[in-house]
Amino acid sequence: MSKRLRFIIILVLLGIGISFIYPTYQWYFRIPEDKKLLAGSSREQIREYTQAKARKDLDALKEAAAKDPNGEVPEAYDFLIEKAKANYKITKQPYPEKWTLSAVLGAFRNEREVFTELENHYRKEIMELKDLRDRSLQLGLDLSGGMSVVLQADMESLERRLGHSPTPEERQDAMNRAMEIITNRIDQFGVTEPQIRKGSDGTTITIEIPGDADPERVRAFLMGKGSLNFHIVDEEATAKLIEYQQQNPGYNPDDPKYKVDFVPPGSVIRGYYTKDQYGIDQLERYIVVLEDIQENGLDGSHIQSAQVARDPVTNQPTVNFVLDKEGGEKFYKLTDRYKGKSLAIVMDNKVKAYARIQEAIRESVRITGFNQEEAQNIALVLRTAALPVDLEIINLQAVGASLGADAIQQGLQAMVWGFLLVVLFMALYYKGSGLIADFALLLNIFFMIAVLSVFNFTLTLTSIAGIVLTVGMAVDANVIIYERIKEEYRLGKSPKASIEAGFAKAFWTIMDSNITTLIASLFLSQLGKGPIQGFGVTLSIGIITSMFTALFVSRLIFDFLTDTVGFKKLSISWRLKA
Repeated sequence: MSKRLRFIIILVLLGIGISFIYPTYQWYFRIPEDKKLLAGSSREQIREYTQAKARKDLDALKEAAAKDPNGEVPEAYDFLIEKAKANYKITKQPYPEKWTLSAVLGAFRNEREVFTELENHYRKEIMELKDLRDRSLQLGLDLSGGMSVVLQADMESLERRLGHSPTPEERQDAMNRAMEIITNRIDQFGVTEPQIRKGSDGTTITIEIPGDADPERVRAFLMGKGSLNFHIVDEEATAKLIEYQQQNPGYNPDDPKYKVDFVPPGSVIRGYYTKDQYGIDQLERYIVVLEDIQENGLDGSHIQSAQVARDPVTNQPTVNFVLDKEGGEKFYKLTDRYKGKSLAIVMDNKVKAYARIQEAIRESVRITGFNQEEAQNIALVLRTAALPVDLEIINLQAVGASLGADAIQQGLQAMVWGFLLVVLFMALYYKGSGLIADFALLLNIFFMIAVLSVFNFTLTLTSIAGIVLTVGMAVDANVIIYERIKEEYRLGKSPKASIEAGFAKAFWTIMDSNITTLIASLFLSQLGKGPIQGFGVTLSIGIITSMFTALFVSRLIFDFLTDTVGFKKLSISWRLKA
């Protein structure tokens, strides 16, 4: 492989790495703390904040325009000028000579439009921060804290499912399976390191999730039971109910003052919900569905797998289910019997979507009506099986770092000093070649952090220890290479010939030692739990990146110095005189 091609490969990988690390850099070094707190708020809190801020800013703009109509628009509200220009263009009015407060506010039909524009601007700003946080490298419980959740098991739901009062062994088995399922849901990438423990009473589960977790997302995959069901819509009763709702605004089926007599036995009223611009469930209306899913529906427990995809026509998120053999047969008979009727997708007693059945469907089912995040949550819940017992969140709060600030500081200092001493040793012992090794080490850490960032891994103190250990192993590879080069150089070979022979003879030694360590680290990452798993993952990534930088990057620098720059001597040892 030519030096030019190797150089291009390194530049491409550097560019990709920078794009992976940049969100982490932005989040930790460019975003103020108050903005970070906003990004960690629930969607309801964000809606309250943006609406309050928009209302306050609108009052301030109106007051300023009343005092000085020809005053300049503050720089913070430049986005209103852009919208005002668009409004002028739509109405085919000429732009004013100067964008004053009165000119900008006059471009909107009413105050409501100004308020909406302000609210949309602040909402978009915070949602972009949420997205940035999700794309950045998160710190674990030991470094920055996280979220503590206490779940209470509903043993009555277990009794209903079993059909009899559960024995102590059945209770324990249900709790153990619930803990395993929750672990699978939380720990998707292997290094989030959730701490999950069962309460002393045997009916509670305490979960500590590292990082700046989104409370709503946590609720979504902890509380989801995988009980997404398919119900046939009672269209005649639904039509009457829609007419009744139009005549009675504010209708609530739980309110005794609203009595309806057209819902037949065997049918139930369910709310149909859609997402607002904040992603919050909003009740659209109520519909009537057939309650018995054994005869007129399908239990979601027949779902074997669930994946998120995109509709090829609308590009909207879809959730694709594959049913087991029994479920496929039932669903085929159901859709064949009710062809031309509507089928409702009901999750947690909320109708998420419903559509008309065009043809009989057997095993593969595709449903729409969800945004991307909700589709991913639903697929995640169903992939990791249904909870054997219903769980209720009785406490959800933020927690501080599990390690004290002094302990964290001392640990990080030890790691930094260890790294600096390794770098200093290589520079002093191997002279100029040691500096090449130090550059490769820095590049190695860069690539490791880039890989961790792209998968949104959670960095803990044990993960950092894995990174530092990788630095030592990378140095070990450089030491083997340099000692081989020195042996060849002592024989009187040229710098170029010594480098080629040194790398060739060291290659398999480095590969053998790193592959055996990689096998062990992969087992740690797959079979280990908690800190052990995080250590194994970072070590596995570090081994791969260290081999790349030691064998690929270092070799390119040596070839450049000997072939292009034309170095006639090797700066690799104090005892070698060339």
